[in-house]
Amino acid sequence: MMAITASHSNNAKTKLLDAALMAVRSKGYTATTVDDICEAAGVTKGAFFHHFKSKEELAVEAARHWGALTSVLFASAPYRALPDPLDRVLAYIDFRKAILQGERREYTCYAGTTIQEVYDTHPLIREACEKTISDHTATVEVDIAEAMPKYNIAANWTAQSLALYTQAVIQGAFILAKAKQDSSVAADCLDHLRRYMEMLFSQPKVKEAA
Repeated sequence: MMAITASHSNNAKTKLLDAALMAVRSKGYTATTVDDICEAAGVTKGAFFHHFKSKEELAVEAARHWGALTSVLFASAPYRALPDPLDRVLAYIDFRKAILQGERREYTCYAGTTIQEVYDTHPLIREACEKTISDHTATVEVDIAEAMPKYNIAANWTAQSLALYTQAVIQGAFILAKAKQDSSVAADCLDHLRRYMEMLFSQPKVKEAA
């Protein structure tokens, strides 16, 4: 299983976007300079400003680029072919655990990393990053929504809220992995998430009358 990596394009703009994803996931948005990105991409500063007016504009485009890369990765994953929706949800969690490989900058989320730093200072970047997280969450929500009636789940929570919870655990797991410099911490969190999901769907509850 491979971590979420660059697209390996020879196009200068794509090289800059790929370099931005790696640099920001490694050092953070503020600490990453235009020079850092140009050096990593192997392009000139003139080429940078030909494609982007500013570092902020690059960060917004990088969020969209990240969304496109990850969409392809998850859409093509083997678990998507599983017929049972709960199996797809559980296998999704397994897939997230499987890509915890390499350095932290290779498996952590560009959107989650960036939002933690710029949520109150760069609204355009925050909105672009939030959209990638929401779009991804929606794909998990579809499977959860399909699994609920199949497993006779009538609860006071929604498929959307549970899908968001999965992302909260995953993003929190990345933070702990960074704090402790240990990806096994994130893997343990995902194991707990899987167990919670299994228990939730094995104990259907009838919704109380209003």
